[in-house]
Amino acid sequence: MNKRTGLLLISFITLMLFTAACGSTSNKESGAKKDATITYQDVKGEVELPQNPKRIVLLAESYYGDLVTLGKTPIAATAPIFKNPFYKGKTDGVQNLGKAPSVEKVAALKPDMIIAWDEDQKFDQYKKIAPTVAIKYNQYSFKDQLKEFGKMTGTSKKAADWITKWDAKIAEVKPKVTKAVGNKTVSIVSPFDKGIYIFGNTFARGGEIIYDELKLKAPKAVQKEAIDSGVGYANISLEKLPEFAGDYIFTSPWSGSKSNGEQVYKSSIWASLPAVQNKRVFETDPIGYFFNDPVSLEGQLEFIVDRLTSAS
Repeated sequence: MNKRTGLLLISFITLMLFTAACGSTSNKESGAKKDATITYQDVKGEVELPQNPKRIVLLAESYYGDLVTLGKTPIAATAPIFKNPFYKGKTDGVQNLGKAPSVEKVAALKPDMIIAWDEDQKFDQYKKIAPTVAIKYNQYSFKDQLKEFGKMTGTSKKAADWITKWDAKIAEVKPKVTKAVGNKTVSIVSPFDKGIYIFGNTFARGGEIIYDELKLKAPKAVQKEAIDSGVGYANISLEKLPEFAGDYIFTSPWSGSKSNGEQVYKSSIWASLPAVQNKRVFETDPIGYFFNDPVSLEGQLEFIVDRLTSAS
């Protein structure tokens, strides 16, 4: 072998080794990327989640709109989301799992991440199927909850972007609402089979928007029992309603009620309320207002602002 041939051979072998090494590194990087995980702290402890989940099964239905907003629409979810009018056109292709799906039904979907209520009795079984996040209702404000979903799904920037746009929208509409409502009070009234729920600022039904975002006044009894108490709602009898009724009322029967609220709406006490007499009562959708995720809140805000600024 002459010197030139030897040099060519050495160069060729070096190139082959370099290419193989690059391929190996590339494979390792691609494998690492594929299998990348994050550690997330939920109410039950630490859980290893895929960095970029693609097959999310949602069993804690209150947060469907959070995932949609972050571009992480679940492949399947429990029944209530399909009745939310604010999700119209946003559930196409999502499998309806019914109210309480079996573990087998969830497993058959081959999820790479499951989101379930912390009190779900099947929680430990879900963990055997895929990494499972435990969600506690009302643990966070709606903004902080969206940030948590951003952490879970690697979409923190999208969460921050939505909050920025939301805050700008509130800043735009708040002066109009304040001018229209002034010092008058607003309450959220929800009749159910055995009484009336009065909602505060942390239990959906538009409360976050009315009291926290638009800073509207609650009647003193509502402020004390449903807001300052930290409970989020008060359970009262019909006789107590005048004390809790605001100058403006947003109302619908409680979503879990068998009655349509006629025991309240057709009573003489209801008819005597100033809000009723002044036509300042606004009917809300019982399912749509059960949610306080970004998609539902956007729809609620539009309705609330429209009604309060156009009321006589």
